Amino acid sequence: MKRIVLISLLSSIFAVTYAQADSFTDFARVKSVVPQYDRVNAPRKECTTEVINETRRVPAGNGERNYGGAVVGGIAGALLGNQVGGGHGREAATAAGAVIGALSGDNIANKDSNRVERYEESPREVQRCRTVESWQQRLTGYQVTYEYHGQRYSTLMNSDPGSQIRVRVSVEPD
Repeated sequence: MKRIVLISLLSSIFAVTYAQADSFTDFARVKSVVPQYDRVNAPRKECTTEVINETRRVPAGNGERNYGGAVVGGIAGALLGNQVGGGHGREAATAAGAVIGALSGDNIANKDSNRVERYEESPREVQRCRTVESWQQRLTGYQVTYEYHGQRYSTLMNSDPGSQIRVRVSVEPD
């Protein structure tokens, strides 16, 4: 009788233990691992420096005006105008001579600056930039196919599991 009580006690403990063990972990054999990629655009700026020839205007002569010719011409014209006429006419002739002499003296002194302008080409560096699309493939995970007790399963994982994968086995009544 003690034996029957002991066997029934042990079988009830065994049944309770298995009844509460809804799931457990085991290992399954990995059949294939396929990396999964996403295509991502990472645009970048690409710049180059070019040398171009630029046409620019160069002033004739040295670009500076000489005012000495106007002064000397004005004095000479005033002296000549003063020699002509008398009274108020002489004053008018002196003033007109000074103006005409100054204009003539300026023309003679600055004859180089009245020449036609010339143009010359000079090199200049120019930087040109553009945006270039740069498509890259980024690893997003691994598609893992594994086999457990003759059944094939597939899952997406963050890393390559190797030759085995740990699986959780869940037991439920049908």
